[in-house]
Amino acid sequence: MAINFKKSCCIRIGPRMNISCANVCSSSGINIPWVSEIRYLGIYIQQSRTFKCSLSANRRAFYCSANAIFGKVGRFASEEVVLQLVNKKCIPSLLYGLEACPLVKSELSSLDFVVNRLFMKMFRTNNMDIVRDVQFLFGFKLPSELLSNRVRTFDVKYATCGGSFVNYGI
Repeated sequence: MAINFKKSCCIRIGPRMNISCANVCSSSGINIPWVSEIRYLGIYIQQSRTFKCSLSANRRAFYCSANAIFGKVGRFASEEVVLQLVNKKCIPSLLYGLEACPLVKSELSSLDFVVNRLFMKMFRTNNMDIVRDVQFLFGFKLPSELLSNRVRTFDVKYATCGGSFVNYGI
């Protein structure tokens, strides 16, 4: 199998992540660069002492889709319609692939903040009590809650397949 050197890179994760490594060189003499962040299947993995994913691309995708919705419907559509569009188009881009990433409480809070800011913009308020009341009124779940449900489902599916992954020779 041929390696595409334009798309290949190296990253180091673990306690010795800051220590410089020798260059990885192919048989044809092409060096593979060392980077601090890689993209794999749409998930950005950061160089760190532990396995860590970057959420900036997910937040950016969320804001792009939310701004696209507001750009098309503006203030003409009702709040219910806008929230349904956000729930179906924006939230999946925010949560994409995060079931596989170990997130700490501060990262979950940053995901919730993105949605809370959207509610603040929609309902023209900075009061978090009003935002929580509106979210409850519309039955809108925060990303941290949705993600915990997804992870729980992911864990159940993993447990029902015998607790082991099958290697298909990929």
